[in-house]
Amino acid sequence: MATAPTIIARARTDAQDRLVDAEEPLASFHLRSGGELPGALVTPALLELVRKARIYGLRLARLIKAQDGSEQVSAWVEVEPEGEGVTIGIANWHADALPSVHQETASAGKLALLRHIAGMTAHLGPSQEILAVDCETQDLEDLAEKMRGGIGQVWTEFVAPAAQKQHQPLHWRLLDGATVDIPGSERSWTVHLNPLGTPQPGSDGFELYLVSREAPPETATRSKHGPNRIGGIGREIAPVLRQPVSRIIANAETIRTQLAGPLAEEYSAYAADIATAGEHLLALIEDLTTLELVEDEAFVTAPDKIDLADVARRAVGILGVRASERRIALDAPKAGDSVPAVGEFRRVLQILLNLVGNAIRYSPEGGQVWIRTEHDAERARITVADQGEGLDEDEQQRVFSKFERLGRSGDGGSGLGLYISRRLAEAMGGTLGVESAKGQGARFTLELPTFEERRQTPRD
Repeated sequence: MATAPTIIARARTDAQDRLVDAEEPLASFHLRSGGELPGALVTPALLELVRKARIYGLRLARLIKAQDGSEQVSAWVEVEPEGEGVTIGIANWHADALPSVHQETASAGKLALLRHIAGMTAHLGPSQEILAVDCETQDLEDLAEKMRGGIGQVWTEFVAPAAQKQHQPLHWRLLDGATVDIPGSERSWTVHLNPLGTPQPGSDGFELYLVSREAPPETATRSKHGPNRIGGIGREIAPVLRQPVSRIIANAETIRTQLAGPLAEEYSAYAADIATAGEHLLALIEDLTTLELVEDEAFVTAPDKIDLADVARRAVGILGVRASERRIALDAPKAGDSVPAVGEFRRVLQILLNLVGNAIRYSPEGGQVWIRTEHDAERARITVADQGEGLDEDEQQRVFSKFERLGRSGDGGSGLGLYISRRLAEAMGGTLGVESAKGQGARFTLELPTFEERRQTPRD
């Protein structure tokens, strides 16, 4: 016959479920958790048990788990109604030190937060030269336009951190966290630099984020080009939705990574689900905004001479963490490879991020994604090949259609990525196609002109 657990500590609550007295170790745990003695119960699992026993007049017993700022605790708790409150018996008390949040997890949470609250994002090369710029707020649009016109120049030529007038560029660690004032913006901005590449941080370039703690002015998210530039979601709904969704994601990531304090595992999982759902919603907003842009009759690109192999290496560097999470090897063009082409850098990068991202998503864990380049006298080509399920002939015809997801569900995709990518390729005088067979993966090939005189190739 099983023996009853030995009670090592007792406690008592009143009619308001306040802990009026308690023995060790419960007393110390209660105080470390922010409670007072006497005072309200602050351990949710214990409070739930006490409240049920008091309301229903039942003797209850169960294993509970809780944590304070330093320990994770599990204990067998027996609760029995007595007078207007209850008595509590504690047995099998077991406490372990809280595991510290892994540095990489915390860094990932911080990076996710920065991505969603940044007013402007730029991709930089290894020497901090500007490669691409994206702006999310009107009061930084003038700066963004100037930086887009200065592709290849060091970003500090456009944004000079206060008291940093010496030789530029400074080492990125000296610039990370610097405060800057932007002409045309009433807000103060902080620079955040995320180095890409291993083992030498920054060897594959940097992600630059400009972040402000101040709320934007009412008109900050509206286009400076006026209400008639592009109708619908891009003009009105997207700016309104983007900021609150970004804040939801940022707060969920803070909770998930426990940057604000320890949290029970199930609540951390809930926060991760919220962040994932927010990411999907934000991606849909961005896709719909870009969709309007590429379908506008006035849409044109700004082609220039680019190195297609270099753009591919940038895309691989940006998506390297996502690939490593699924143990997928990315075989990118080698450092010495160069494939001259004519195209708008940020649009080509956008296409390749979509192609490589899809290849990572649909390849099996532990698989490989290949990125190959070639060129002749007139055309430059880059192919992204995966080891996924592949596409039959009917699916190959449909894969570039608007909102087409080929029956796949639960991956968070909008079904717009490939449609937008093909429209962008055609706007630059290029093409985007696929070769595949069921069970043999898929090969998506982007083709661009190599001659600058082909820059104004008319769109279909």
